[in-house]
Amino acid sequence: MKIVSPPRKLLTEFCALSMKILRLANRGVSRIEFLREVSKMLIHFSGCDALVIRKKDRDYNYYWEAKIQPQEVFHFKKHEDTPLSSTCESDMERFYRELSQGHFDPRLPFFTKHGSFWTGNADQPVTFTSKKDEKKRSYRLKAGEYKSLLLIPLVVDGKNQGLLEYKSKKPHFFHEQEIEFYEGVAQTFEAAVSDRRAQAALRERVKELACLYEISRITQHPSTSLEEIFQHIAELLPRAFQYPEIAAASILLDGHTYLSPGFRKGNYNLKAEIFANGKSRGFVEVLYQAGNFGLEEEPFLKEEQSLLDGVAKQVSLIIEGKKAEEDKQKLQNQLRHADRLATIGELAAGVAHELNEPLGNILGFAQLAKKSPDLPKQTEKDLDKIVGASLHAREVVKKLLIFARQMPAQKTRANLNQIVNDGLYFLESRCSKEGIELRRHLSTDLPDIIADPAQINQVLINLVVNSIQAMPEGGILTVRTRAYSNHVSLIVEDTGVGMSEEVKKQIFIPFFTTKEIGRGTGLGLPVVHGIVTSHGGSIQVDSEKGRGTRFEIELPLTEVQDVVENH
Repeated sequence: MKIVSPPRKLLTEFCALSMKILRLANRGVSRIEFLREVSKMLIHFSGCDALVIRKKDRDYNYYWEAKIQPQEVFHFKKHEDTPLSSTCESDMERFYRELSQGHFDPRLPFFTKHGSFWTGNADQPVTFTSKKDEKKRSYRLKAGEYKSLLLIPLVVDGKNQGLLEYKSKKPHFFHEQEIEFYEGVAQTFEAAVSDRRAQAALRERVKELACLYEISRITQHPSTSLEEIFQHIAELLPRAFQYPEIAAASILLDGHTYLSPGFRKGNYNLKAEIFANGKSRGFVEVLYQAGNFGLEEEPFLKEEQSLLDGVAKQVSLIIEGKKAEEDKQKLQNQLRHADRLATIGELAAGVAHELNEPLGNILGFAQLAKKSPDLPKQTEKDLDKIVGASLHAREVVKKLLIFARQMPAQKTRANLNQIVNDGLYFLESRCSKEGIELRRHLSTDLPDIIADPAQINQVLINLVVNSIQAMPEGGILTVRTRAYSNHVSLIVEDTGVGMSEEVKKQIFIPFFTTKEIGRGTGLGLPVVHGIVTSHGGSIQVDSEKGRGTRFEIELPLTEVQDVVENH
């Protein structure tokens, strides 16, 4: 090996270079910026013409080439395969592979004790025996215009991670006594790479934790709606990813979309599905917008997929928590409503009993007075009005007692179809006069139930009369019966004026009415509710303003089965 000059660099200069590389790693720059600045430092410091870094980094390998003269050129390339461990066609690539894997004896010519290779004449073939298979091979290291090569293995924790290659157009450019210093710089470079990666990972984890904390914080405000929470999450997510300046986020949930500001579709995206109550409800997505992201490395970290999965899970918990809160609130409202109905029922029962006696007296004396001879016609008409008003008042008292469940049901085996036919018999003519088409769809295989026929008939009459009054311009009134495995249903549906949500919430409250004064007492539907619940049934109401109303009464079959078994 020809040596043409004494050492040109001092140890202190190599130490200063190492410090500059370490400081650069602490600045938090991207991988590309880090490689660009380091390669500039190494080329300027060494005076060589080009620098190549072949590096294994986690799950892939990359190739970095830098030239300063005559102009700056930087080339970054990722390899899906592993070029440092796969079969290569050229002698040079095979040599690089075996050198990086430590297959040559460092005591051979052209090698240092640390396993680096150097030559001042790359055109001259070299022959070595590989420790891998003990075979002697000749390698032609044709490097084009470059005559001098220095190849330093990059080793971390005893494992070969790549090569650092200095190239010069001048023959015999590198000095033997300086190479050990260059090997020290290579170790510093590898340490800086690890340090930069660790710091970058720490910064990413801090961003992710800040994102999760902020999501947790906004969900603590009970006044914040779900829409506001999900919109805020969509705005937060881009900041938690590697490249927030080109990131965008969206949440698609139950057909509703929440987007971060300036959202546009991109080429690279990451998704996590949202599951709530055992069902897929949508997904959370983060993407990098097309044309703005130069792929220098993997666009998304594995930890970022975990973050997105965590956010999707958090969204699921928010949905399930909100549903649980709504169910709790609904149950509390039902309990308050039941308590209010019970209180009103007690009051109504007391009032009814107090009114029964004076009403009976008024009715009795009015009927007696009508029997008096030679009554003036006007007096007779007035007495008729008193009798009519008393009978009406007594009917109201009867409804109050039914509502308060003070009149025991006379339950017997009954057929719902028969009750419907009997009840509609008296209402068909009224429907015809009002221009209402009455349709019946009665199930032919309807089983009997145990019920008070008179009270179920009252339920039917109240619902049908309500529907008739809701169709002042005419319409269609449909009455259906259906059989199910554990209950039968009575359905009354009209095409009338319908109800708003506000009205629908109050229809079972006693004395609430939307009718004109004199046309309703506000007890019809509460009485229906009282009768149905006393029979162990339930009521479902579906109504829309201007589209009509549908009532479905469900009455259980269990009592029928019990009666049959007892007999």
